Amino acid sequence: MKKLILLFLFCPHSVIQAQVFAFTVNGQNHRILMDDNYLIETVFMKINGAFVLSRGGYYTKTANGIDLAFEFNSNYERDSLTSISFTLNNPWNKISQADQELEGKWLMAGRVKAEGEQRQNFTGSRKTLKFLLDGYFQWTAFDTESMRFMGSGGGTYSAQNKEYIETLDYFSRDNKKVGKVLPFEFLLNENDWYHKGLNSKSKAMHEIWCRRI
Repeated sequence: MKKLILLFLFCPHSVIQAQVFAFTVNGQNHRILMDDNYLIETVFMKINGAFVLSRGGYYTKTANGIDLAFEFNSNYERDSLTSISFTLNNPWNKISQADQELEGKWLMAGRVKAEGEQRQNFTGSRKTLKFLLDGYFQWTAFDTESMRFMGSGGGTYSAQNKEYIETLDYFSRDNKKVGKVLPFEFLLNENDWYHKGLNSKSKAMHEIWCRRI
């Protein structure tokens, strides 16, 4: 297992909590979504939102920062990294917005078709995760066994009165979609989130997401 130790990107230990952070280096935006046990860092170009990389997974706190074990790493074929350590130094900039409905981690659980619900197994290594936190979202498709990365997109969102709206800041599969606004209907039923509307290709979709506990 390869492990990278970064000596320059972390915030004071006292503020390790559910928040969204950002910083910019050499024209690249770094955005960090971080709750009480999971962290995703995504890098995209400041000028046009072109996707650079994304990596994330569960973390544990240490005396000097955190250790992050990747569930996915879009750069894995180039760097073979499966974990990373962040230590105390320069603070990230907090960009968290107001709390929204639907906050948390969600796994793709199926779709609603004309003939009814079609559920899929999300307990295996192949997953599609959507992480919503403080007005920001990111979905990522990956395989935890092979570290294979299939795609990701993210940006800002709002969720109220059963209307969920995404604005894309980056999209690994098509940079031309950056800036696109996608409105959806949403319905919560216990731990299920029903997500209905038109996707980035303007095709009808009705997805089921299950809260990741």
